[in-house]
Amino acid sequence: MSHSGTTLILIMAIAVLAPLLAYGVGRRLPVPLVIFEILLGILIGPDVLDWARPDALIDGLSELGLTMLIFLAGYEIEFGKVRGDTLRRSVRAWLIALGLGLATGVLLGGGYTKGVFIGVALTSTALGTVLPVLRDSGDLQGRFGTVVMAFGAVGEFGPIIAMALLLSGRGAGESTALLAIFAALTAGAVLWALRPRPPWFSRIIAKTLHTSGQFAVRFVFLLLALMLGASQALGLDILLGAFAAGLITRLVLTGAAPESGPRILEKIEGVGFGFLVPVFFVVTGIEFDLASLLDGGRTLLLLPVFLLLFLAVRGGPIWFLAPRDLDRKDRGGLVLYGSTALPLVVAITAIGVDDKVMTAGEAAALVGAGMLSVLVFPLVALKSRSGAKGLPSERISGSESW
Repeated sequence: MSHSGTTLILIMAIAVLAPLLAYGVGRRLPVPLVIFEILLGILIGPDVLDWARPDALIDGLSELGLTMLIFLAGYEIEFGKVRGDTLRRSVRAWLIALGLGLATGVLLGGGYTKGVFIGVALTSTALGTVLPVLRDSGDLQGRFGTVVMAFGAVGEFGPIIAMALLLSGRGAGESTALLAIFAALTAGAVLWALRPRPPWFSRIIAKTLHTSGQFAVRFVFLLLALMLGASQALGLDILLGAFAAGLITRLVLTGAAPESGPRILEKIEGVGFGFLVPVFFVVTGIEFDLASLLDGGRTLLLLPVFLLLFLAVRGGPIWFLAPRDLDRKDRGGLVLYGSTALPLVVAITAIGVDDKVMTAGEAAALVGAGMLSVLVFPLVALKSRSGAKGLPSERISGSESW
């Protein structure tokens, strides 16, 4: 069997094993599924058992997984809920975090170039990890869930914009112009998505929803491909296209097929969370440079430093700008949920290592801190807010966790 085949079998075996572990452990301690996927990836990777090594095929599937991850993050945003004063506060909190992050990154990295990578990574929020926890605890539909959604959405979208502006290697003017062109294309797509669809569109969605035709699913992937193509043609990061495609897809399905929308999303999530997203996180573990992290010295010390910085840089502004109607417990929970970071941290550090701006050890410390944030912060938030409301007796905490 080829090396790619063996590695893919191991990856999918982990994808099956991880939910079982999450379920078993989750009855006592809610551990996001992604933690098991990454840790088991590290186990089979070169630094431990050396059973799996990624190649072009596996890396391609991993990149598709990251794309699907960001697409689903864009899809989760409900414009009807994320608006007004709460949205303005979340944007201001992220902009302050960006300033703090860049300043901190420059100091830690010893220069502007590396500091930009560190600074942008410190401003991200792992919205996809937070949402399943909120669903399971029954908070997603309430006021607290709406606020977390707003701050988390900006924490996903803001760093993607910052990556396009600051990490592209182009001048600020050129990057801004290209972003403006992409924004215009996206705005045009949004206006098109808001227009009423002809009656045949809804009929064919309903008619093929449970047949081999799967018109709606194919249409969604066409939208994704078009937005990825647009971002790539403009020389922007494809994550920007993936996020925009998620936003547009929700608008199209909400207007054209409101009754079928949830079932269509289930099918898309089946492809994403059932196959592509686990590949991304397991490959993240396989490629995790454990040896550099455990060499000791400055690299190992950076891990707890980065973990605290996620709280200070991202969580500090959230605490001060949280809506005034939240009590102290809710404000603390918002800070903890908003300070979780992982998927974009992985993407940013991968670019930094490829560009030879960051060392493998620094990247491992940042990703390791992101893993700890996803493991620790939601758990503490649940415990701190459980006084007013009991936790669910049983959950698969990582059922859709990023």
